Amino acid sequence: MRTALAIARKELSIYFTTPWAYAVFTAMVALSSFFFMGLLQSFQQVQEMAQEHGWNRLPPDAAVYRNLTDGVVAQLWGVVLIVTLFVAPFLSMRLFAEERRNKTFELLLTTPVRPIELVLGKYLGGLGIISTALGLTIVFPLILSVFGASASEAGAALEWPTVLLGYGGVLLWGATCMAVGMFISSLTESQMVAALLTFVVLLPWMLLRGLAQGVEEPLRSFVNYMAFDSQLQNMLVGVLDLKALVFFLSVIFFSLLLTHRTVEAQRWA
Repeated sequence: MRTALAIARKELSIYFTTPWAYAVFTAMVALSSFFFMGLLQSFQQVQEMAQEHGWNRLPPDAAVYRNLTDGVVAQLWGVVLIVTLFVAPFLSMRLFAEERRNKTFELLLTTPVRPIELVLGKYLGGLGIISTALGLTIVFPLILSVFGASASEAGAALEWPTVLLGYGGVLLWGATCMAVGMFISSLTESQMVAALLTFVVLLPWMLLRGLAQGVEEPLRSFVNYMAFDSQLQNMLVGVLDLKALVFFLSVIFFSLLLTHRTVEAQRWA
């Protein structure tokens, strides 16, 4: 485990000494800020309409705007999921592809480092960088917590258990994206190909629920269960779903296992 942690520290140092990571951080914050301001504007408009006409006269779907947690933060986490879908492939693409392109992968395999340590170390490094990128988005609930108490009917600005559980779902999604991206990165020496293939795999997987609407039972239930979107929807609104935890941890474990097998195969090739 000590070797894996050393590899993880090396990966993080590489990330933080290149401008690419900071460009990704900037994109994450900029896009999240844009949608955050839009959600705030919508929240304010619905609140004004409710004060003027009363909640009973508004459409049923306006009920989520009764408080900042459901009206802004829960919807913001949904936006962050989509942003992560675009960001994660560019963070995971270099994990193995860069080593192969620079011809240092073969050198790594000749060192007394076991493939499992190499895979875990690189994944922990990738997990650290995606957690940093997603950690920047927690500033938005903090802003609401400080300045938004007067906008909430309940008096408290946010329901922090709901906010943190939704954020945990976002982190779980980021960890899954990195695991899938690392496996694809281990298959090619082109970083751009790795990023593109990761996106091509994750996007349909995310949208499976919508794609399965025309499918008959029991296949529809199975496809809905396999969709990332279906697994995440409860956590984003503050409902702890153990099935979702098992599902995402299984995808991560399976992706790491495939990466390990790929590295081992290349070691003995």
